[in-house]
This record gives sequence, C-alpha cells and structure tokens, in this order.
Amino acid sequence: MKKIDLKKMNLVGKIDTIQVLNEKGEIVNKDLVPDLSDDELVELFKEMVWSRVLNDRSTKLNRQGRLGFFAPTAGQEASQLASNFAMTKDDYLLPAYRDVPQLVQHGLPLYKAFHWSRGHVEGSEMPEGFNGMPPQIIVAGAYVQTAGVALGIKKNGKKAVAYTYTGEGGSSQGDFYEGINFAGAYKAPAVFFVQNNGYAISVPRESQTAAKTIAQKAAAAGIPGIQVDGMDALAVYEVTKAARDWAVEGNGPVLIETVTYRFGAHTLSGDDPKRYRESEEVDDWETRDPLNRMRKYLTDKGIWSEDKEESWKEEVKQQIDEAIKKTESADKQKISSYLNNTFVDTPAVIQEQIDAYTTKESE
Repeated sequence: MKKIDLKKMNLVGKIDTIQVLNEKGEIVNKDLVPDLSDDELVELFKEMVWSRVLNDRSTKLNRQGRLGFFAPTAGQEASQLASNFAMTKDDYLLPAYRDVPQLVQHGLPLYKAFHWSRGHVEGSEMPEGFNGMPPQIIVAGAYVQTAGVALGIKKNGKKAVAYTYTGEGGSSQGDFYEGINFAGAYKAPAVFFVQNNGYAISVPRESQTAAKTIAQKAAAAGIPGIQVDGMDALAVYEVTKAARDWAVEGNGPVLIETVTYRFGAHTLSGDDPKRYRESEEVDDWETRDPLNRMRKYLTDKGIWSEDKEESWKEEVKQQIDEAIKKTESADKQKISSYLNNTFVDTPAVIQEQIDAYTTKESE
C-alpha cells in the first residue's frame, strides 16, 4: 500500500492536493484509504454530524441572546473533526476561536465551551488532566504557544504532539512564521493546521499572499508542508495520522493546509458574507459538503442510514440543551470577580476598586 512520504513534501514548487473521497462519495485513491474499522468510520461521521447540529443550534442560541461569541463551523467538519480524530488524548490541543468542536471532542465538557462563549471564567478553567487550552482569539497566536508546548513534550520524553489551527489569513501573521520556525529548529513534535476556507473575514485568500499554496510556506522553516482536500474526511484523517507519526518519531513538525470552506459568516458579530461572496461560489462549495460525501460513502458500505442519523441528531440536540441549561444556571460573575481574575499580583489601584465593588455587591 502506498503511504504518504513526508520527506517529499518539503518543496517550494507545485504541491498536489491529496484526496481520497470525492464529492460523490467515491474512493479515488485506494492506496490512501485509512485503516479505520466500520465502527471507527461511524464514530467519525457521528462527530461530524454532531458538529453540524452544534453549529446550527449555537447560531440560534446566539440570536436568542443565550450565547455570546460564535464562529460558524458548517462546511469545515472534515477539516476539524477528522484531523482531531487522528490525535490521542495524550496530545495537546491549542485551538483557535473556530475550533470549539475539536476542543469538546478532545474532552472539554460542552457546558464549559458555552461558558467560554459567554465570557464566564469557568470557560477558561480546564478540567484536571485535560490536554488543551482555551480557544485563542489572537489570529495565529497559538502557533508560538504550540511550538513551546511541543518543545516541552520533547524535553519530557513523551510520545505525543502539540497541535493547533489557524485560517489562511493567519499565515500572514508573524506568529505563524515564528511558531513553525522555532518548532522546526528544535524538531519539536508539533502539527500545525491552516484551514484555508477562502477568506480572512472578508479578505480573499488571493489578497493574503502571493504564494500558490499555504502548504509551501513550510519550506521557509525547513519542515514538510502538505495540502489536503479539507472537505474529505478520509484524506484529512490519513494526512494527519502520517504527520502525527512523523512528529512523534522525532522528525520535527509538519504544516498541513486543509482546503475547505465556511458556509456561514466569519462570526456572528456583524459579518455579512453576502457583501463579499457571490452566491454561485457558495453553491459550488456546497456541492462538496463534507457530510454529504461521507454519508454517501458510509451508506453504500451499509453501515449508516437516514434513521440512524435522525436518531443521533435528536440525541445531540438533547446534549446541547442540557449543556446550555447547566451554563445558564451557573453563578453570575461580579465586577469584583472580573478584577480579581485579571492580575496575579493585584496593583493597589485595582485592589481599591475590588474593595469598593465588593462592598456594593454585598449590600
């Protein structure tokens, strides 16, 4: 069986996009079909469906005023969940603001993810033993942190990786280059993902960089760069697994560009994608929907059905309802608490404010 050779991915020239499952749900590269059991394939698809339901429900909760910041994820389920599926609980996840689905599937309770969206301190308090950090709002900011975490993993002799995500706009940031360069120089076990969904808010990818691909930017750091069809869950999984194996074996980091698309807005904080995207473009990308092709593939294999999917969706909706209720029932934060949580060593002027608010809040 042909395998992905990372030694050949450190190229500046043309980079081919790896695909296993096409838009029709057909296998187009038998050599790269992942070694996943039927149960594992079903579990992966269930996570993707879960993410789509979570996206739709979170949008409604935001509009109801019950959820705060939210970055839509519909269209990026294969890019996000299939990559995360190739990781282990020992690996350390440093997500960006659109990567809440991976964070929850990695082990963060959903109610805590809702807390994070609402700006509650509990949303940034990670459970004991959980290998992950709160979502990073600063574009590509987690890249530098990931390099440091990966170096720590290496120094501690652990067989694990640190992995992180940004969008293609993030590859224009200094943190992007500093992160991959540092990790490359120290051969730190990191896997860096760039989810190329076409736009950095409203700025098209072509205006972000003159590079033909984002993957080839890895060459500047002397590390492998690989581009994959980000709407193809099987290809994303296989590429990620190869990258993880490469990093764990001591070869250093890998940069993976997933070519994907967000069907919705950049965030629900005022962005209107109709102002900068043509409807024909969106329609074209919707024909490549990662759920449709994976659903077709599993249905043809006889391991998935419409009834199973509807039953699972109802279960997910119940999970979400229970999580948001738990979030909403938590103690409300006080101004004194916000100030207390801001500093390790509280300045005298801030302490005066804390004391004043504490007195008011107790009246």
